[in-house]
Amino acid sequence: MSQVKIGLLGLGTVGGGTVNVLKRNAQEISRRAGKEIVVVHAAARDLNKPRICDTDGIKLTTNPAEVVNDPEIDIVVELIGGDGLARELVLTAIEQGKHVVTANKALIAKHGNEIFAAAEAKGVIVAYEAAVAGGIPIIKAVREGLSANRIEWLAGIINGTGNFILTEMRDNGTDFADVLAEAQRLGYAEADPTFDVEGIDAAHKLTILASIAFGMPLQFDKVYTEGITKITGDDVACAEKLGYRIKHLGISRRTTNGIELRVHPTLIPERRLIANVDGVMNAVLVQGDAVGPTLYYGPGAGDEPTASAVIADVVDVVRTMGAAVDNRVPHLAFQADAINNMTILDMGEVETSYYLRISAADRPGVMAELTKILGDRGISIEAMIQQEPAEGESNTNIIMLTHKVQEKCMNDAIAIIESLDAVAGEVMRIRMESLS
Repeated sequence: MSQVKIGLLGLGTVGGGTVNVLKRNAQEISRRAGKEIVVVHAAARDLNKPRICDTDGIKLTTNPAEVVNDPEIDIVVELIGGDGLARELVLTAIEQGKHVVTANKALIAKHGNEIFAAAEAKGVIVAYEAAVAGGIPIIKAVREGLSANRIEWLAGIINGTGNFILTEMRDNGTDFADVLAEAQRLGYAEADPTFDVEGIDAAHKLTILASIAFGMPLQFDKVYTEGITKITGDDVACAEKLGYRIKHLGISRRTTNGIELRVHPTLIPERRLIANVDGVMNAVLVQGDAVGPTLYYGPGAGDEPTASAVIADVVDVVRTMGAAVDNRVPHLAFQADAINNMTILDMGEVETSYYLRISAADRPGVMAELTKILGDRGISIEAMIQQEPAEGESNTNIIMLTHKVQEKCMNDAIAIIESLDAVAGEVMRIRMESLS
Protein backbone atom coordinates (compact mmCIF):
# COMPACT_ATOMS: atom_id res chain seq x y z
CA MET A 1 0.00 0.00 0.00
CA SER A 2 1.43 3.41 -0.99
CA GLN A 3 2.04 6.12 1.60
CA VAL A 4 0.81 9.68 1.93
CA LYS A 5 3.24 11.74 3.97
CA ILE A 6 2.01 14.34 6.43
CA GLY A 7 3.84 17.44 7.65
CA LEU A 8 2.47 18.58 11.00
CA LEU A 9 2.72 22.20 12.15
CA GLY A 10 2.18 22.13 15.91
CA LEU A 11 2.55 19.33 18.45
CA GLY A 12 0.37 20.74 21.19
CA THR A 13 -2.94 19.35 22.37
CA VAL A 14 -4.51 18.81 18.94
CA GLY A 15 -1.24 17.93 17.21
CA GLY A 16 -0.47 15.31 19.84
CA GLY A 17 -3.99 13.94 19.59
CA THR A 18 -3.67 13.72 15.81
CA VAL A 19 -0.47 11.67 16.06
CA ASN A 20 -2.03 9.38 18.67
CA VAL A 21 -5.22 8.69 16.69
CA LEU A 22 -3.33 8.19 13.42
CA LYS A 23 -1.05 5.61 15.05
CA ARG A 24 -3.73 3.85 17.09
CA ASN A 25 -6.21 3.57 14.23
CA ALA A 26 -3.69 3.28 11.40
CA GLN A 27 -5.18 0.11 9.94
CA GLU A 28 -8.78 1.36 10.06
CA ILE A 29 -7.81 4.72 8.56
CA SER A 30 -5.80 3.17 5.72
CA ARG A 31 -8.72 0.86 4.89
CA ARG A 32 -10.89 3.93 4.44
CA ALA A 33 -8.34 6.10 2.64
CA GLY A 34 -6.87 3.39 0.42
CA LYS A 35 -3.37 4.54 1.37
CA GLU A 36 -1.21 4.54 4.47
CA ILE A 37 -1.15 7.97 6.14
CA VAL A 38 2.05 8.73 8.06
CA VAL A 39 3.32 11.81 9.90
CA VAL A 40 6.97 12.09 8.87
CA HIS A 41 7.90 15.68 9.77
CA ALA A 42 6.58 17.94 12.54
CA ALA A 43 7.33 21.38 13.96
CA ALA A 44 7.06 22.39 17.62
CA ARG A 45 8.21 25.44 19.54
CA ASP A 46 10.03 23.44 22.22
CA LEU A 47 11.43 20.05 21.28
CA ASN A 48 12.19 19.21 24.91
CA LYS A 49 8.65 19.74 26.14
CA PRO A 50 6.84 16.59 27.35
CA ARG A 51 4.36 15.33 24.73
CA ILE A 52 1.08 13.47 24.92
CA CYS A 53 2.15 11.51 21.83
CA ASP A 54 4.94 9.18 20.73
CA THR A 55 7.10 11.01 18.17
CA ASP A 56 9.26 8.00 17.20
CA GLY A 57 9.81 7.98 13.45
CA ILE A 58 8.89 11.67 13.10
CA LYS A 59 11.53 14.20 12.14
CA LEU A 60 11.19 17.15 14.53
CA THR A 61 12.12 20.79 14.05
CA THR A 62 11.45 24.16 15.66
CA ASN A 63 11.19 25.79 12.24
CA PRO A 64 7.75 25.22 10.64
CA ALA A 65 9.02 26.44 7.28
CA GLU A 66 11.25 23.35 7.12
CA VAL A 67 8.14 21.17 7.24
CA VAL A 68 6.32 23.20 4.58
CA ASN A 69 9.36 23.17 2.30
CA ASP A 70 10.04 19.44 2.73
CA PRO A 71 9.63 17.99 -0.81
CA GLU A 72 8.45 14.64 0.60
CA ILE A 73 5.37 16.17 2.22
CA ASP A 74 2.04 15.65 0.44
CA ILE A 75 -0.30 17.28 2.98
CA VAL A 76 0.51 20.07 5.45
CA VAL A 77 -1.60 19.96 8.63
CA GLU A 78 -1.63 23.41 10.29
CA LEU A 79 -2.36 23.37 14.03
CA ILE A 80 -0.34 26.33 15.34
CA GLY A 81 -3.25 28.80 15.49
CA GLY A 82 -3.27 32.55 14.94
CA ASP A 83 -3.61 34.24 11.57
CA GLY A 84 -0.15 35.73 10.97
CA LEU A 85 2.53 33.05 10.64
CA ALA A 86 -0.15 30.44 9.93
CA ARG A 87 -1.35 32.42 6.89
CA GLU A 88 2.20 32.69 5.51
CA LEU A 89 2.86 28.97 5.99
CA VAL A 90 -0.44 27.89 4.45
CA LEU A 91 -0.01 30.14 1.41
CA THR A 92 3.54 28.84 0.97
CA ALA A 93 2.31 25.24 1.12
CA ILE A 94 -0.35 26.01 -1.48
CA GLU A 95 2.16 27.71 -3.76
CA GLN A 96 4.25 24.53 -3.63
CA GLY A 97 1.25 22.46 -4.68
CA LYS A 98 0.69 20.86 -1.28
CA HIS A 99 -2.77 20.19 0.11
CA VAL A 100 -3.63 21.76 3.49
CA VAL A 101 -5.70 20.67 6.45
CA THR A 102 -6.25 23.22 9.23
CA ALA A 103 -8.13 23.54 12.51
CA ASN A 104 -7.62 27.31 12.52
CA LYS A 105 -10.95 29.15 12.61
CA ALA A 106 -9.39 32.63 12.80
CA LEU A 107 -7.27 31.89 9.74
CA ILE A 108 -10.24 30.73 7.66
CA ALA A 109 -12.67 33.42 8.90
CA LYS A 110 -10.24 36.29 8.25
CA HIS A 111 -8.17 35.05 5.30
CA GLY A 112 -10.20 32.20 3.84
CA ASN A 113 -11.22 34.09 0.69
CA GLU A 114 -7.55 34.68 -0.18
CA ILE A 115 -6.50 31.15 0.78
CA PHE A 116 -9.26 29.43 -1.19
CA ALA A 117 -8.55 31.56 -4.28
CA ALA A 118 -4.88 30.57 -4.09
CA ALA A 119 -5.84 26.91 -3.66
CA GLU A 120 -8.20 27.07 -6.67
CA ALA A 121 -5.41 28.55 -8.78
CA LYS A 122 -2.97 25.76 -7.81
CA GLY A 123 -5.52 22.95 -7.96
CA VAL A 124 -5.06 21.92 -4.30
CA ILE A 125 -7.47 21.32 -1.43
CA VAL A 126 -7.78 23.27 1.81
CA ALA A 127 -9.87 21.33 4.35
CA TYR A 128 -11.03 22.87 7.63
CA GLU A 129 -13.63 20.64 9.35
CA ALA A 130 -11.89 20.98 12.74
CA ALA A 131 -12.12 24.79 12.61
CA VAL A 132 -15.77 24.73 13.76
CA ALA A 133 -17.22 22.81 16.71
CA GLY A 134 -14.27 20.47 17.29
CA GLY A 135 -15.27 16.86 16.70
CA ILE A 136 -18.75 17.58 15.29
CA PRO A 137 -18.74 17.07 11.49
CA ILE A 138 -20.82 20.22 10.97
CA ILE A 139 -18.88 21.53 7.95
CA LYS A 140 -19.41 18.29 6.05
CA ALA A 141 -23.07 18.17 7.13
CA VAL A 142 -23.89 21.66 5.85
CA ARG A 143 -21.58 21.60 2.82
CA GLU A 144 -22.44 18.11 1.60
CA GLY A 145 -25.17 16.37 3.61
CA LEU A 146 -27.64 19.26 3.23
CA SER A 147 -26.66 20.27 -0.30
CA ALA A 148 -30.21 19.63 -1.58
CA ASN A 149 -31.57 22.26 0.80
CA ARG A 150 -32.00 25.99 0.75
CA ILE A 151 -30.68 26.72 4.25
CA GLU A 152 -33.04 29.11 6.02
CA TRP A 153 -31.15 29.68 9.26
CA LEU A 154 -28.67 28.19 11.68
CA ALA A 155 -27.95 28.76 15.36
CA GLY A 156 -25.16 27.28 17.39
CA ILE A 157 -23.53 26.95 20.77
CA ILE A 158 -20.05 27.03 19.26
CA ASN A 159 -17.87 28.02 22.20
CA GLY A 160 -17.55 25.52 25.04
CA THR A 161 -16.05 27.97 27.54
CA GLY A 162 -19.01 30.33 27.37
CA ASN A 163 -21.46 27.43 27.58
CA PHE A 164 -19.67 26.03 30.64
CA ILE A 165 -19.87 29.42 32.37
CA LEU A 166 -23.60 29.89 31.70
CA THR A 167 -24.33 26.30 32.75
CA GLU A 168 -22.51 26.73 36.07
CA MET A 169 -24.25 30.05 36.71
CA ARG A 170 -27.60 28.33 36.21
CA ASP A 171 -26.90 25.12 38.12
CA ASN A 172 -25.05 26.60 41.08
CA GLY A 173 -26.22 30.21 41.21
CA THR A 174 -22.59 31.31 40.89
CA ASP A 175 -21.57 34.77 39.67
CA PHE A 176 -19.84 35.18 36.33
CA ALA A 177 -16.46 36.16 37.77
CA ASP A 178 -16.33 33.11 40.08
CA VAL A 179 -17.29 30.68 37.32
CA LEU A 180 -14.73 32.21 34.96
CA ALA A 181 -12.02 31.67 37.58
CA GLU A 182 -13.12 28.04 37.91
CA ALA A 183 -13.10 27.61 34.11
CA GLN A 184 -9.54 28.93 34.04
CA ARG A 185 -8.50 26.56 36.83
CA LEU A 186 -9.97 23.60 34.93
CA GLY A 187 -8.26 24.63 31.69
CA TYR A 188 -11.52 25.43 29.87
CA ALA A 189 -10.65 29.16 29.68
CA GLU A 190 -7.38 30.84 28.80
CA ALA A 191 -5.55 33.19 31.15
CA ASP A 192 -6.87 35.93 28.83
CA PRO A 193 -10.43 34.70 28.14
CA THR A 194 -11.43 37.59 25.88
CA PHE A 195 -11.85 35.53 22.69
CA ASP A 196 -14.24 33.15 24.46
CA VAL A 197 -16.32 35.37 26.76
CA GLU A 198 -16.61 38.31 24.34
CA GLY A 199 -17.79 36.09 21.47
CA ILE A 200 -14.84 36.55 19.08
CA ASP A 201 -14.13 32.81 18.86
CA ALA A 202 -17.80 32.12 18.13
CA ALA A 203 -17.83 34.91 15.52
CA HIS A 204 -14.95 33.24 13.66
CA LYS A 205 -16.91 29.99 13.54
CA LEU A 206 -20.22 31.63 12.61
CA THR A 207 -18.49 33.41 9.70
CA ILE A 208 -17.50 30.03 8.29
CA LEU A 209 -20.86 28.35 8.86
CA ALA A 210 -22.81 31.22 7.29
CA SER A 211 -20.60 31.26 4.20
CA ILE A 212 -21.10 27.58 3.45
CA ALA A 213 -24.81 27.76 4.31
CA PHE A 214 -25.63 30.69 2.02
CA GLY A 215 -22.85 30.61 -0.58
CA MET A 216 -21.31 33.99 0.19
CA PRO A 217 -17.76 35.21 0.82
CA LEU A 218 -16.33 35.00 4.33
CA GLN A 219 -17.08 38.31 6.09
CA PHE A 220 -15.83 38.17 9.67
CA ASP A 221 -15.71 41.96 9.97
CA LYS A 222 -19.50 42.16 9.53
CA VAL A 223 -20.47 39.83 12.40
CA TYR A 224 -22.24 41.60 15.26
CA THR A 225 -20.47 40.33 18.38
CA GLU A 226 -21.54 40.60 22.02
CA GLY A 227 -20.17 38.65 24.97
CA ILE A 228 -21.56 37.22 28.19
CA THR A 229 -19.66 39.32 30.74
CA LYS A 230 -22.73 41.38 31.73
CA ILE A 231 -24.99 38.38 32.40
CA THR A 232 -25.84 38.13 36.10
CA GLY A 233 -27.05 35.25 38.23
CA ASP A 234 -30.31 37.14 38.57
CA ASP A 235 -30.77 37.15 34.78
CA VAL A 236 -30.15 33.41 34.62
CA ALA A 237 -32.61 32.73 37.46
CA CYS A 238 -35.29 35.00 35.98
CA ALA A 239 -34.97 33.30 32.61
CA GLU A 240 -35.52 29.93 34.31
CA LYS A 241 -38.66 31.19 36.06
CA LEU A 242 -40.03 32.36 32.72
CA GLY A 243 -39.31 29.02 31.02
CA TYR A 244 -36.12 30.00 29.19
CA ARG A 245 -32.39 29.26 29.22
CA ILE A 246 -29.66 31.76 28.40
CA LYS A 247 -27.18 30.48 25.81
CA HIS A 248 -24.40 32.28 23.96
CA LEU A 249 -25.42 31.69 20.35
CA GLY A 250 -24.07 32.36 16.92
CA ILE A 251 -27.07 33.00 14.66
CA SER A 252 -27.30 33.49 10.91
CA ARG A 253 -30.62 33.80 9.13
CA ARG A 254 -31.65 34.43 5.53
CA THR A 255 -34.23 37.25 5.29
CA THR A 256 -35.80 39.15 2.39
CA ASN A 257 -33.55 42.13 3.20
CA GLY A 258 -30.26 40.27 3.69
CA ILE A 259 -28.36 37.89 5.94
CA GLU A 260 -28.30 38.19 9.72
CA LEU A 261 -24.85 37.49 11.17
CA ARG A 262 -24.75 37.84 14.96
CA VAL A 263 -23.25 36.42 18.16
CA HIS A 264 -24.82 37.31 21.51
CA PRO A 265 -26.43 35.91 24.66
CA THR A 266 -29.88 34.62 23.81
CA LEU A 267 -32.95 33.46 25.73
CA ILE A 268 -34.35 30.29 24.16
CA PRO A 269 -37.29 28.17 25.38
CA GLU A 270 -36.09 25.50 27.81
CA ARG A 271 -37.99 22.80 25.88
CA ARG A 272 -35.71 23.18 22.85
CA LEU A 273 -33.07 20.45 22.62
CA ILE A 274 -30.32 23.00 22.13
CA ALA A 275 -31.33 24.73 25.38
CA ASN A 276 -30.32 21.55 27.21
CA VAL A 277 -26.77 21.40 25.81
CA ASP A 278 -24.67 22.00 28.91
CA GLY A 279 -21.08 22.27 30.07
CA VAL A 280 -18.36 22.50 27.45
CA MET A 281 -20.39 20.73 24.76
CA ASN A 282 -21.28 22.34 21.42
CA ALA A 283 -24.39 22.05 19.28
CA VAL A 284 -25.54 23.53 15.98
CA LEU A 285 -29.17 23.67 14.83
CA VAL A 286 -29.68 24.02 11.06
CA GLN A 287 -33.02 24.65 9.36
CA GLY A 288 -33.29 23.52 5.73
CA ASP A 289 -36.36 23.94 3.57
CA ALA A 290 -36.51 20.25 2.63
CA VAL A 291 -35.17 18.46 5.69
CA GLY A 292 -36.51 20.82 8.37
CA PRO A 293 -34.55 21.26 11.61
CA THR A 294 -31.43 19.14 12.20
CA LEU A 295 -29.28 19.23 15.36
CA TYR A 296 -25.58 18.36 15.55
CA TYR A 297 -24.15 17.77 19.03
CA GLY A 298 -20.76 16.83 20.44
CA PRO A 299 -17.47 18.00 21.95
CA GLY A 300 -16.27 21.33 20.61
CA ALA A 301 -12.63 20.94 21.66
CA GLY A 302 -10.10 18.52 23.12
CA ASP A 303 -7.16 16.58 21.75
CA GLU A 304 -8.79 13.53 20.22
CA PRO A 305 -12.24 14.96 19.38
CA THR A 306 -10.56 17.69 17.32
CA ALA A 307 -8.03 15.19 15.95
CA SER A 308 -11.01 13.12 14.75
CA ALA A 309 -12.06 16.02 12.50
CA VAL A 310 -8.50 16.75 11.39
CA ILE A 311 -7.89 13.15 10.32
CA ALA A 312 -11.29 12.91 8.61
CA ASP A 313 -10.16 15.87 6.48
CA VAL A 314 -6.86 14.15 5.75
CA VAL A 315 -8.72 11.02 4.62
CA ASP A 316 -10.97 13.10 2.36
CA VAL A 317 -7.95 14.82 0.83
CA VAL A 318 -6.20 11.48 0.24
CA ARG A 319 -9.30 10.08 -1.47
CA THR A 320 -9.57 13.02 -3.86
CA MET A 321 -5.93 13.94 -4.48
CA GLY A 322 -6.02 12.37 -7.93
CA ALA A 323 -9.52 13.55 -8.82
CA ALA A 324 -10.15 16.28 -11.35
CA VAL A 325 -10.58 19.67 -9.71
CA ASP A 326 -14.15 19.96 -11.07
CA ASN A 327 -15.10 16.75 -9.24
CA ARG A 328 -14.05 17.97 -5.80
CA VAL A 329 -16.36 19.46 -3.18
CA PRO A 330 -16.00 23.28 -3.40
CA HIS A 331 -14.27 24.96 -0.48
CA LEU A 332 -17.36 27.01 0.46
CA ALA A 333 -19.94 24.43 -0.67
CA PHE A 334 -20.95 26.39 -3.79
CA GLN A 335 -18.94 26.48 -7.01
CA ALA A 336 -16.36 29.28 -6.85
CA ASP A 337 -18.02 31.26 -9.66
CA ALA A 338 -21.39 30.95 -7.89
CA ILE A 339 -20.33 32.56 -4.60
CA ASN A 340 -22.53 35.66 -4.30
CA ASN A 341 -22.04 38.83 -2.32
CA MET A 342 -25.07 39.26 -0.10
CA THR A 343 -26.20 42.15 2.05
CA ILE A 344 -25.31 41.60 5.70
CA LEU A 345 -27.99 43.26 7.82
CA ASP A 346 -26.94 45.97 10.22
CA MET A 347 -27.87 44.92 13.73
CA GLY A 348 -30.34 47.80 13.92
CA GLU A 349 -32.37 46.16 11.14
CA VAL A 350 -32.60 42.77 12.85
CA GLU A 351 -36.01 41.89 14.28
CA THR A 352 -36.24 39.81 17.45
CA SER A 353 -37.89 39.65 20.86
CA TYR A 354 -36.22 40.92 24.04
CA TYR A 355 -35.70 40.31 27.73
CA LEU A 356 -35.26 43.60 29.59
CA ARG A 357 -34.11 44.07 33.19
CA ILE A 358 -34.64 47.60 34.48
CA SER A 359 -33.64 48.87 37.93
CA ALA A 360 -36.27 51.50 38.71
CA ALA A 361 -37.62 53.43 41.68
CA ASP A 362 -40.40 51.56 43.51
CA ARG A 363 -43.01 54.30 43.34
CA PRO A 364 -46.35 54.95 41.59
CA GLY A 365 -46.28 55.98 37.96
CA VAL A 366 -42.91 54.50 37.05
CA MET A 367 -44.33 51.37 35.47
CA ALA A 368 -46.81 53.39 33.42
CA GLU A 369 -44.00 55.62 32.18
CA LEU A 370 -41.91 52.63 31.11
CA THR A 371 -44.75 50.91 29.26
CA LYS A 372 -45.67 54.18 27.50
CA ILE A 373 -42.10 54.62 26.21
CA LEU A 374 -42.16 51.09 24.84
CA GLY A 375 -45.69 51.39 23.45
CA ASP A 376 -44.93 54.65 21.63
CA ARG A 377 -42.28 52.74 19.66
CA GLY A 378 -44.53 49.82 18.80
CA ILE A 379 -42.99 47.52 21.42
CA SER A 380 -45.59 45.28 23.05
CA ILE A 381 -44.98 43.38 26.29
CA GLU A 382 -45.51 39.62 26.46
CA ALA A 383 -44.73 39.08 30.16
CA MET A 384 -43.53 41.11 33.13
CA ILE A 385 -42.18 40.47 36.64
CA GLN A 386 -41.60 43.13 39.29
CA GLN A 387 -39.26 41.87 42.00
CA GLU A 388 -39.51 42.93 45.62
CA PRO A 389 -36.90 45.57 46.52
CA ALA A 390 -34.02 44.29 48.63
CA GLU A 391 -34.18 45.28 52.28
CA GLY A 392 -33.23 48.92 52.66
CA GLU A 393 -33.32 49.54 48.89
CA SER A 394 -35.65 51.96 47.14
CA ASN A 395 -35.23 50.44 43.67
CA THR A 396 -36.75 47.29 42.28
CA ASN A 397 -35.88 45.14 39.27
CA ILE A 398 -38.54 45.07 36.58
CA ILE A 399 -38.26 42.17 34.12
CA MET A 400 -40.04 42.44 30.79
CA LEU A 401 -40.32 40.09 27.83
CA THR A 402 -41.34 41.80 24.60
CA HIS A 403 -42.75 40.70 21.28
CA LYS A 404 -40.64 41.05 18.13
CA VAL A 405 -39.42 44.50 17.14
CA GLN A 406 -36.55 45.95 15.12
CA GLU A 407 -33.42 46.49 17.17
CA LYS A 408 -33.19 50.17 16.25
CA CYS A 409 -36.62 50.75 17.83
CA MET A 410 -35.50 48.98 20.98
CA ASN A 411 -32.28 51.02 21.03
CA ASP A 412 -34.31 54.25 20.96
CA ALA A 413 -36.58 53.05 23.77
CA ILE A 414 -33.67 51.93 25.95
CA ALA A 415 -31.87 55.27 25.50
CA ILE A 416 -34.94 57.15 26.73
CA ILE A 417 -35.58 54.74 29.61
CA GLU A 418 -31.98 55.07 30.80
CA SER A 419 -32.34 58.89 30.84
CA LEU A 420 -35.23 58.77 33.33
CA ASP A 421 -34.55 59.95 36.87
CA ALA A 422 -36.45 56.93 38.17
CA VAL A 423 -34.10 54.46 36.42
CA ALA A 424 -30.70 53.53 37.85
CA GLY A 425 -27.84 52.38 35.62
CA GLU A 426 -28.07 50.64 32.28
CA VAL A 427 -30.98 48.56 31.05
CA MET A 428 -29.96 44.92 30.65
CA ARG A 429 -31.12 43.71 27.24
CA ILE A 430 -30.91 40.06 26.10
CA ARG A 431 -32.34 39.01 22.75
CA MET A 432 -34.82 36.12 22.56
CA GLU A 433 -35.24 33.46 19.87
CA SER A 434 -37.88 30.72 19.64
CA LEU A 435 -35.77 28.61 17.21
CA SER A 436 -38.97 26.99 16.00
